[in-house]
Amino acid sequence: MDELYTLDREVGRGSYGVVFEGHMAKTGHRVAVKRLPCSNPESIELYLQELWAMRATAKNHVNVIALHSCLLQTGSRSLKSLKPGKLPLPLVEAVLKGTVVGPQRGQERSKVSSNTPRRCNSASRLQDKTNTLLARAKPHPREKSTGSDSSTPRRPPSRATKRSAQQQEEEEEEQSGSLRCLALWLVMEYCDGGDLNRYLLSRPPDADRNHGVLLQLCSAVAFLHGLGITHRDLKPDNVLVCVTPKGPVIKVADFGLSKMSSAVVNGERCRQHFSSTCGSDFYMAPEVWGGLSYTAQADIFSLGVMFWAVLERITFVEEGTTQEQLGAYVCKGRWLMPLGEALWENADLQLSVPMKRAPRPLPPPGPAMCALLLDMLAFNPDARPSAGQLEARVRSALKQDSD
Repeated sequence: MDELYTLDREVGRGSYGVVFEGHMAKTGHRVAVKRLPCSNPESIELYLQELWAMRATAKNHVNVIALHSCLLQTGSRSLKSLKPGKLPLPLVEAVLKGTVVGPQRGQERSKVSSNTPRRCNSASRLQDKTNTLLARAKPHPREKSTGSDSSTPRRPPSRATKRSAQQQEEEEEEQSGSLRCLALWLVMEYCDGGDLNRYLLSRPPDADRNHGVLLQLCSAVAFLHGLGITHRDLKPDNVLVCVTPKGPVIKVADFGLSKMSSAVVNGERCRQHFSSTCGSDFYMAPEVWGGLSYTAQADIFSLGVMFWAVLERITFVEEGTTQEQLGAYVCKGRWLMPLGEALWENADLQLSVPMKRAPRPLPPPGPAMCALLLDMLAFNPDARPSAGQLEARVRSALKQDSD
């Protein structure tokens, strides 16, 4: 049974890809569709990490974004559904060889129409209704111009229709193992509340809502760490929100920098050490700032920065941008310094929790929560609580401060 995903509008654009709001034509169910162009080995490696991590979560946690399906764009009109547990071998080869593999004859075609997802013989297809997907796309030289948008994929009138020369070329390339992969398309659940910055900062401060956000984030990260997934880029931009009658449902998303470990010793998962300096400045742990090896405990530091900012509604505007963001920091004169960087420069730095600000939009966190925040933001990773301990400690701190 064919599934048709229709792209309605662009909702986000980043360094690596574009996200569209879309829907399933048969059910009307809204989805988010993320296009990741496979143009270089470095980007492809991040895409495969994201795909592998999202598959590992397998829609098993309400606070982690769910992946519905993954499509591989193999030609200007071809989309192939990836089977569960399988990775596209040409992309794996590109990462291992350090070069994008594929036939030269397909490269000129991809310059014109690689952004146009069209179904040829796949189990799923995408129909583009946006003005942004391929504004500069030109009709394929073999196609006749019509009154409709030439960038809009159309289903062939019949499966028995004679295959085009291009389709035959692509099938031959696939059989020979030299098929060029133009892009990955990830079809995910849609979150109508936007990211955590947008959701919280567009509403009046509310302590109960903030506490719910903290507890859901604890649950999500404990689930991920239990699977051996270290996110490595936790920040409000990478937390999405679904608005429901019972309140916001938080979804941790964007696993492009995540790493997985499956090693288990004595019934417990090993603390795998990482060396790549990655993440976002205002949320990176001091050991990451210092270029040291680090573990999943770096995620706990990132959560600590987010928790502090959410509880006290601390915001900043990063240099070169105009968007207000949630995040805690240290003031150095007229400049803001990320907490991780400040602690790396001075491991004995005493953080002022709660931050002294006037006027306060919310009551400051109580003594128990302040103590927990300081533990999460400890310079020594081993002094921070584990993800498995965190939710219970947050509940206990909130209860103590309310008594």
